[in-house]
Amino acid sequence: MRLISLLLIILMTGIVSGCASFSSDIAGRFNQPGEMNTGAEDVNVFFIIRHVRQVIGFDAIPKLDSERQIIRDFDDLFLDALTEVSNIGQYATFTEFSSDVSKPERRAKRDKLIEESDYVVRIEFNRSRSFIRYFAGSVVSTLSLTLVPMSYPKSFSVKADVYNSNGELIKSYSRNASLSRWIQTFLIFIQPFHTEAIKKEKIYLDFLHDIFRQIESEKILVN
Repeated sequence: MRLISLLLIILMTGIVSGCASFSSDIAGRFNQPGEMNTGAEDVNVFFIIRHVRQVIGFDAIPKLDSERQIIRDFDDLFLDALTEVSNIGQYATFTEFSSDVSKPERRAKRDKLIEESDYVVRIEFNRSRSFIRYFAGSVVSTLSLTLVPMSYPKSFSVKADVYNSNGELIKSYSRNASLSRWIQTFLIFIQPFHTEAIKKEKIYLDFLHDIFRQIESEKILVN
C-alpha cells in the first residue's frame, strides 16, 4: 500500500510540475552595422556541418549527433540565415556523422565537393551539460515534489572556419550562449510560452544569422 502511495505521489508530481526555459544573450555577437556586398561576383560555397554533444562528467569525449538527434528543422533555420550572404551562387551542405567512418562513398563525396568549391565553411555546433548538476537537480526535484525550483543549464557554442580554394584558413568565428530549464510546480502556468524547443531554435538561428552577417559585412566570400 505504501509503495502504491509513493508511486501515486511521483506520478502526480510529474503531472502538476511545470518547466520553463530561458536563454542568455549571444556572447561574441557582431555589434556593427551590416554591409551588403552589392555587385560582388557569385561564388560556390560548400558548408560542412557538425553537431556535437557532451555530458560533462559522463562522456569522455564530445560525440557527434546522429541524424535523428540533430535539432529539429535545422535545414529551415540554415536557409533562413543564408539570406544574410548576398553573393552565393551555388552551395552545397554536408552534415558529418560518426557513421561516416564506415562509409567511404560519403567521405569521397565530401572531398569532391571541397575540391569543386571556391570556399569551404566548416561549422561545428556544440551543446553540453553537467551530469552532476542534472543528477543533483533531479534528486532535489523528486524529494521536494518539485516545490523547490531547480535549474538545469545547458551550454551552446558554434565555431565557423572559412577556407579558400587552396585550403587556407581565412577567418574563424565563434559564438556562445546558455539555456536554463527551470522545473517547479507553479511554472506549469507559463510553460507553454517558454518551451525549451523554441529557445534552442532561437539560439541556433541567432548563431547562424550573426555569423553570416559578419561574413557578409567583412567581404570574406568576395573573390
